[in-house]
Amino acid sequence: MVDLTKMDRGDLQARAQRLDERYLRFKALGLVLDMTRGKPCAEQLDLSLGLLDCLGQNDYRAADGSDCRNYGGLEGLPEARKLFAEFLEVDPSEVIVGGNSSLAMMHDTLTQAVLRGMPGGTAAWRTQPAVKFLCPSPGYDRHFAICQHLGIDMLTVGMNANGPDMDEVEPLVAADASIKGIWCVPKYSNPTGITFSDDVVERLARMRTAAPDFRIFWDNAYTVHHLTETPDRLANLFAACKAVGHADRVLIFGSTSKVSFAGAGVAAMAASAANVRHLKSGMAIQTIGPDKLNQLRHVRFFRDMAGIAAHMQKHAGILRPKFSAVEEVLTRELGGTGVAGWSRPRGGYFVSLDTPDGCAKAVVAMAADAGVQLTQAGATFPHGRDPRDRNIRLAPSLPPLDEIKQALELVAVCVQRVSIAQLLNR
Repeated sequence: MVDLTKMDRGDLQARAQRLDERYLRFKALGLVLDMTRGKPCAEQLDLSLGLLDCLGQNDYRAADGSDCRNYGGLEGLPEARKLFAEFLEVDPSEVIVGGNSSLAMMHDTLTQAVLRGMPGGTAAWRTQPAVKFLCPSPGYDRHFAICQHLGIDMLTVGMNANGPDMDEVEPLVAADASIKGIWCVPKYSNPTGITFSDDVVERLARMRTAAPDFRIFWDNAYTVHHLTETPDRLANLFAACKAVGHADRVLIFGSTSKVSFAGAGVAAMAASAANVRHLKSGMAIQTIGPDKLNQLRHVRFFRDMAGIAAHMQKHAGILRPKFSAVEEVLTRELGGTGVAGWSRPRGGYFVSLDTPDGCAKAVVAMAADAGVQLTQAGATFPHGRDPRDRNIRLAPSLPPLDEIKQALELVAVCVQRVSIAQLLNR
């Protein structure tokens, strides 16, 4: 493939004409393809159909004898806490198992901090002059939406191949007591697919923070979502925090939302004893207990972490060809052009595509005009504003394989055409 940035004006114009012809052929197909969000496909959801009938009419009692049909059990079933303790690499006493959504648990936890404060702090966050969160970007748009909804100021920090840029993070949190936390998707990160290095984990645990109630929201959403036979290893942040006397610093979240049923999974969080006591006191006002029958279903269906691991190998068998198709098409269409770079994730749900600065919005709009819907350009940054207008999140899990190839070919045409327009306007 020829490097477009080194072509002369005449060759660029000829290339643009050929791309326009390809684009019109795509438009004539009347495509209606959706790659906006990381949803499991129907074949993945089918893997968990056994959840629908794994409980018999007389199977409704937990290991402690409690009736799962009734109220109570605020922190979750004992056997569910044990399973999620393995899932999150903590002790069962540090686990709260909730409803179907870890995002809801994150929202509720942050809302409690705003309304009531957190252990180690002096007051509710809402009473303080300013509350800020660090947002490593590109990152997860729904994390940023929670901050925006609650009126929390967001400070963008860079992401690199090892995780958040700790040379940015450390001086910020050390100097500013209004910085109360940081969002992290530490394994197969959304959207870049990177896994935080041991050094980043250690620095997050050890760093000095001006705010005594600083919290790391550790959204380990993709901890078991491997695409290779040699999964990435993520260091245990909770253990690292405990080792340096910062046990209260970390709040860990996870769920089976992309393991079992996306809309009917089970979510859990893990935290220090002080954090668990504080959060349960707020939860007791909010609810009389979670859906314990769903928790019991999941325990019966998966049994243990070995069962989850075997189940996730089936997911990987469905997803791996789709991610391979993304790599094959992008390499064939954009490799060596000098106008695109993309991630090669070893797990998770996304591929992060970077265009030249100032091109992402135009690429997304051009693709949409031809029937391929992508995640909105800028969504991976706070307030939906990518300062360089270059990042596009690709979500290949939902569409069938042939549609993924078709969609990515169109995206590649759009990336080249928009990039050439920019080069010709210099």
